[in-house]
Amino acid sequence: MLFSYKAIDQKNASMEGTVEAASIDTAISTIQKEGYTVISIDPLDSNKSILAIEFNWFKGISNKEIVILSRQIATLFEAQVSALRIFRLLATEAENKQVQSMLNSVADDLQAGSSISRALTAHPDVFSSFYVNMVRSGEEIGALDKSFMYLADYLDRQYQLVSKAKNAMIYPAFVIGTFFAVMGLMLTLVIPRIAQILTDSGQELPIYTKFVIGLSSFMVNYIGFITFSVAVGGFFLYRFVQTDVGKRFIDELRLSIPFVGDLYQKMYLTRICDNLSTMLTSGISMVQALEVTSDVVDNLVYKEIIEYTLIEVKGGRSFADTIAEYPEIPGVLAQMAKVGEESGNLGSILTTLAVFYRREVDNAVDTLIGLIEPVMIVLLGLGVGLLLASVLMPIYNLTSAI
Repeated sequence: MLFSYKAIDQKNASMEGTVEAASIDTAISTIQKEGYTVISIDPLDSNKSILAIEFNWFKGISNKEIVILSRQIATLFEAQVSALRIFRLLATEAENKQVQSMLNSVADDLQAGSSISRALTAHPDVFSSFYVNMVRSGEEIGALDKSFMYLADYLDRQYQLVSKAKNAMIYPAFVIGTFFAVMGLMLTLVIPRIAQILTDSGQELPIYTKFVIGLSSFMVNYIGFITFSVAVGGFFLYRFVQTDVGKRFIDELRLSIPFVGDLYQKMYLTRICDNLSTMLTSGISMVQALEVTSDVVDNLVYKEIIEYTLIEVKGGRSFADTIAEYPEIPGVLAQMAKVGEESGNLGSILTTLAVFYRREVDNAVDTLIGLIEPVMIVLLGLGVGLLLASVLMPIYNLTSAI
């Protein structure tokens, strides 16, 4: 946040300027450390200016930027650069204004005496609880360079995993969207003109032709009602999925869809194993690792499983025995976790499982793409064929009668 201030120096000479800080207290502290006495200070809400170049809705920090930032921090820590200087340096080099503002805010907090992990908690929309706990662990054992490198590797894996799954859905969504757009244009612009010719001919029309003509007539006559209904339905659907019941319904639906559900399950298992393995190998306790993992798994079904497992682990029960009760957890995961617990090597076992499930996700995505393409071709062919047959067959019969 940017603040405008008026101050006086030790010689009572007045001055004005701006300072960027996370809060007004941090801003005052920064100004005072430079040897000035603050007379007045006010926040500048520049993002609301009509002439401002930056707008809130265009701003954001991507996962890719966090990955790059984490690697840069790790490299600078390895070079024995101080934490304050690292964040100041990266802030000056950042091209994204929001990244720059965030880094300056973290640097201001560090300058005021805060730890890195505590400074990062002021930006929960950028740094997850997993990220903060990893940094806190690095602070406790004196290995911040390794912690940030672990984080960069982990975020990079998650970014690639999610990106591959999303990219796999772009082509089918584009084809299906184009199909419905073309069908809508034909039913509202082309079919009504042909339908007039067919009805005026007086011939008995096939049932599928009557259906297409009726659908076309309904869309033409009630286009406003259809548009309004879709808009209202979309609004209420959006509001529904924001509720706990709606989120639970969507999360269960994702896991129950054939083929797609298998992909989602492996994605969540990859995230769980990767989170736990990264934190356990960094010296974080199982209880704390489960608490953080439940927040970042991003599925209520698996979140509830982890929360119940956390309660059981706190009560003295083993992690492997608890997760073995759930059908959403494959037996091989529970068995290998049990071996890891017995051998005292659970972190590396979970790392192996995370690698295994990442490969499974890659295979599931490739299989899904290979399955979707022929299914789409068949369905689109049937849809277009039905539409053309409903129009061309009566026209052919009409020309044959002549």
